[in-house]
Amino acid sequence: MTKTLYNVDICVIGAGSAGLSVASGAAQLGRSVVLFEAEDMGGDCLNTGCVPSKAMIAAGKAAHAQTAGKVFGIKPVKPKVDFEAVKAHVKGVIETIAPVDSQERFEGLGCTVIREYARFKDTKTIESDTTEVIAKRFVIATGSRASAPPIPGLSETPYLTNENIFTVDSLPKHLLVIGAGPIGLELGQAFRRLGSDVTIIDVSEPLGRSEPEHAKVLVKALEEEGVTFRAPVTTKAVRKSENGVEIELESGEILSGSHLLVAAGRKPSVSGLNLEAANVQYDKRGIEVDPDLRTSNKRIYAAGDVAKDMGGLTHAAGHHASALIKNFYFMPPALGRLLAKATTDRMPAAIYSEPELGSIGLTEAQARKDHGDVKVVHWAFDENDRAIAERNTQGGLKIVATPKGKILGASCVGEGAGDIIQLISLAMANGIKIRGLTAFISPYPTRSEIVKRAAGSWYTDALFSPKTKKLAGFFAKFH
Repeated sequence: MTKTLYNVDICVIGAGSAGLSVASGAAQLGRSVVLFEAEDMGGDCLNTGCVPSKAMIAAGKAAHAQTAGKVFGIKPVKPKVDFEAVKAHVKGVIETIAPVDSQERFEGLGCTVIREYARFKDTKTIESDTTEVIAKRFVIATGSRASAPPIPGLSETPYLTNENIFTVDSLPKHLLVIGAGPIGLELGQAFRRLGSDVTIIDVSEPLGRSEPEHAKVLVKALEEEGVTFRAPVTTKAVRKSENGVEIELESGEILSGSHLLVAAGRKPSVSGLNLEAANVQYDKRGIEVDPDLRTSNKRIYAAGDVAKDMGGLTHAAGHHASALIKNFYFMPPALGRLLAKATTDRMPAAIYSEPELGSIGLTEAQARKDHGDVKVVHWAFDENDRAIAERNTQGGLKIVATPKGKILGASCVGEGAGDIIQLISLAMANGIKIRGLTAFISPYPTRSEIVKRAAGSWYTDALFSPKTKKLAGFFAKFH
């Protein structure tokens, strides 16, 4: 069969967060674009990741609210959960957002969308079953998929991942979760609130990359809601049982459940791309890229989760796409350097459990290792009037900075932490030091006041020192 041949400015493999953003930007700038996607438009984030998980979390939050009104004088009631309606809600949210990522929209922008698997034919050509594409630039944006740890028996045992848990036939009676990271905790809490018993198992401490004291606040909150943790433990084996699944721990303890969710990390989607033919280097962690996202083939770039050690977050994929478009089409070649950087040490992240946990930059331990002398300030929500009024004072904010006030990182745990951490992100992105965080005016009462109060505490000792008091007394004589 003769294949259709295209010769275009840019060819993108993968219609997820990074790929769609690159294709959209290039097309709207008048560039010719071919976009390959064999599975669902919108990728993991829309169909099996960020969007459905947040919809499920919202359903769990609504159910939990019916049990948590006693402190306000409202009689708690046990929620009646219609799980089929919950799944319909999740599906409806996906369908509402889907048109933005649809084939029709991107064809309307001028992209040629080919719904087939693509692979490299050689260093400058991509092919699918019906098509061949030669392009000035290629962007690989195939994302990642759930990975399974090498636990004996797991491959022979039916289990769920984020790719199918939102369409599971019935509400799990007892959900066993392998993985105490963000996905495991978010979905574990959501299913617990919807009525499942939940046990979370991990070989490491929960949320091991977060500030330890903030991770403990979140874990304690889930435990108080009835989530059971077995972490850190070593899993000896997994097997199918008469009533579902069993996990045998090294200690000899047997955990029994109706369903098993594996949320123990992700692996880049590189299978079938024939990267060897394109002279593109990669390993199990993804495609090797330089700080510009360029691969070992100068014509080919990788963005999002598939780029080695560069992805993992939807907004990181969007950041990559933005940098690529700026550098492809707004950089005069004579400059010889990037206008926009694809790498950043200021990438914020949030865990959308309740309480939320938002973070950015370095933890205190990382900052001390990398910078030696650092200063840390805290402010707790039990000193925040809005949190007190809402009877929700869990957690607080922690900011890590150099002695001169350059912000190195921050962590916030509590209601709205994902939104609050954006103030720190804004400061870090614009080189604003601790002092700048004391200068904005925050409406009262808001939770975001915690940022200003934490920053202000940086100066408490100096502002109210004996020397300062003496100086204030001197100036008072002239008023």
